[in-house]
Amino acid sequence: MDNTAPWYQWYYTARWQKRRRAQRLREPLCAMCLKHGIVTPATIADHIEPHRGDWNKFIAGPLQSLCEHCHNALKRREELHGFTCDVGDDGWPIDPRHPANR
Repeated sequence: MDNTAPWYQWYYTARWQKRRRAQRLREPLCAMCLKHGIVTPATIADHIEPHRGDWNKFIAGPLQSLCEHCHNALKRREELHGFTCDVGDDGWPIDPRHPANR
């Protein structure tokens, strides 16, 4: 999270704190880890679609629960590059957006 962004203070509102807490109670495990069969407690309520300063998306957009590693490394890489690096049993990337699948 960029602490210089104009919307940074939104994360400290009572409304966000309540929503974040409700999300983590509803889904206490990291969604990305679970996709790989790994059970990891979630520590972050993540906006599935980045809000980019849009208050409506921030407060009403869909959330997922993530661990810190998945949020700060895997989700960030996907947002920066536009694809995931997950591979299938054959060793090839499974994300159709991955450059190897073009």
